[in-house]
Amino acid sequence: MSDLPPIDVLLISHNHYDHLDLPTLRQIARRHSPTVIVPLGLKPLLESAGFASVAELDWWDEYASIACIPARHFSARTPFDRNCTLWCGYAFHTPAGLVCFAADTAFGSHFEEIRDRVGAPRIALLPIGAYEPLWFMESAHMSPGQALAAHHALGAGTSIAIHHGTFQLADESIDQPRAQLQMRLKGENFLIPRNGETILFG
Repeated sequence: MSDLPPIDVLLISHNHYDHLDLPTLRQIARRHSPTVIVPLGLKPLLESAGFASVAELDWWDEYASIACIPARHFSARTPFDRNCTLWCGYAFHTPAGLVCFAADTAFGSHFEEIRDRVGAPRIALLPIGAYEPLWFMESAHMSPGQALAAHHALGAGTSIAIHHGTFQLADESIDQPRAQLQMRLKGENFLIPRNGETILFG
């Protein structure tokens, strides 16, 4: 935690435990006091974690030029609160261009809608892992092939693979998403960084 640079803004996509870890967030609140942007329904939880500035957004809402964009996923922290709060991705402008963080999402027509409404991103962060068995997982996550289709639907200049290679979350092996995506790439600008690797965009 002490190695992190100053944090001004924190984006939370949904309330699953692997994306919203309260002990970590409490430390960030104490050390950095950033503004937190969350989908609908999560403001009380983040305020209880110690954040004084929390912006709660619906799909297509904006806060400080950060747009809340649709995703196909679900929310739950207990057996009794499934889909009681929203889930989302984000699109925002940086000196390197428009960035689209798709977050946890299945494939769908929302990628074309995102391109139509906020523009084609220079950089898209697209999930490629936790997709097997397909009959069960494809309503919430993308396979590597679907992530490549999302890259094309967004018209992204460069896509970066996320949501893989850290935890064993589904039936595929931990290195299978990387291998499957690499097999499908035919000149597309879709990067699969190793854990901890830095990619610089001018």
